[in-house]
Amino acid sequence: MKRIEKAQEVSKILSRIYKKVPIPLSHKNKFELVVAVLLSAQCTDERVNQVTPTLFKKANSALKMTKVPKKTIYNIIRPCGLAPQKSKAIFELSRILVKKFKGKVPESFEELEKLPGVGHKTASVVMSQGFGHQAFPVDTHIHRLAQRWGLTNGKNVVQTEKDLKHLFPKKSWNKLHLQIIFYGREFCQARSCYGLECEICRVCNPKRKTPIKTKK
Repeated sequence: MKRIEKAQEVSKILSRIYKKVPIPLSHKNKFELVVAVLLSAQCTDERVNQVTPTLFKKANSALKMTKVPKKTIYNIIRPCGLAPQKSKAIFELSRILVKKFKGKVPESFEELEKLPGVGHKTASVVMSQGFGHQAFPVDTHIHRLAQRWGLTNGKNVVQTEKDLKHLFPKKSWNKLHLQIIFYGREFCQARSCYGLECEICRVCNPKRKTPIKTKK
């Protein structure tokens, strides 16, 4: 089966299972979204959603966040891991947003990726879920699943994003990346399936007999 045929099968299955997909990270504005996505690095969305209500009660805008001591931010977000780096990044990006953008989150990949703690994946999520632009955020989970399903060679996340954008219609990207995340959590988890058990793995690679080792 060719990659494009696998992509078509993946789309069919995901569309059947997930007709609607909620936004995983709770937020009420674009600033909250940036902070929530930043906190989600090496942390579950569930944990982030437990922490952010306390943080956003203190500061739900860049201007308000610059008035919260870094130590306070650190203490609140500690459960998310990497608290020293994340608390510093949250404070500094808030300061930059106030100074350069009048407190607003910029609507461009270039400006977003210049912010502390904001890489390409985070910027893609903000552009997609915050501004509605078609983007295909690829995290380690999507990178792993794309390899299991034979949609990429798995060289790196940059190549995986490029391959997925080539295989799927642009109008589907925003919904599709969420569908893949939800499917992975429910049916094709990191420490199970291994490319052998779930519906998509079986449809895309029916002759596979041994577990697939994915590249990081």
